[in-house]
Amino acid sequence: MAGKSQCITNYDSAVLPDANVDFFEQFYSSARAQDLFDLLLKELQWQQESLQIYGKRHRVPRLSALYGASNVQYTYSGIAHTALPWTSALLEIKNDLEQATQAKFNSVLANLYRNGRDSNGWHADDEPELGSQPIIASVSLGATRDFQFKHRQLAQHSYTQELSSGSLLVMGGAMQAHWLHQLPKRLRVQDPRINLTFRYIHKA
Repeated sequence: MAGKSQCITNYDSAVLPDANVDFFEQFYSSARAQDLFDLLLKELQWQQESLQIYGKRHRVPRLSALYGASNVQYTYSGIAHTALPWTSALLEIKNDLEQATQAKFNSVLANLYRNGRDSNGWHADDEPELGSQPIIASVSLGATRDFQFKHRQLAQHSYTQELSSGSLLVMGGAMQAHWLHQLPKRLRVQDPRINLTFRYIHKA
């Protein structure tokens, strides 16, 4: 079960204009977060994707897996994916998030960052199948990593949030239309991190 953590951050519009972000520093207790990390590391079907850039194949610097309801498909990084069936642990997390956010989710994109050399570059979760104002609920398990935002038009506006194990970051409203985010490389980090981004994918 999720902990009793309150939302400690409703970001000020002067810091993140055009943003809708909530942060729960300890959505799961340290012990529960560690149990989930150990379980998901073993049971999810992790795979490393590759992308073709300027005629060359490049391996994506992280492992990933997509889970969700039957017939859910999602295209990211130029690759179409069909969701694997929910595991019991992922369903439990989904239920916790739906109670906390009052949103519905039918899929989760799991990313495994093996150490600080693994990363995810600047992007927005703005694929058409997510709709115009998607709610993205992001659970962090394992190593603490920096998560960075930058405004698409207002170059002076950027922000870094440290995501520790058991934390929950929720992005909603027009966030994806106005902001990009990334998980940069951090070579000092030696331990792995699992990130679970729950979302609702609309069928075509």
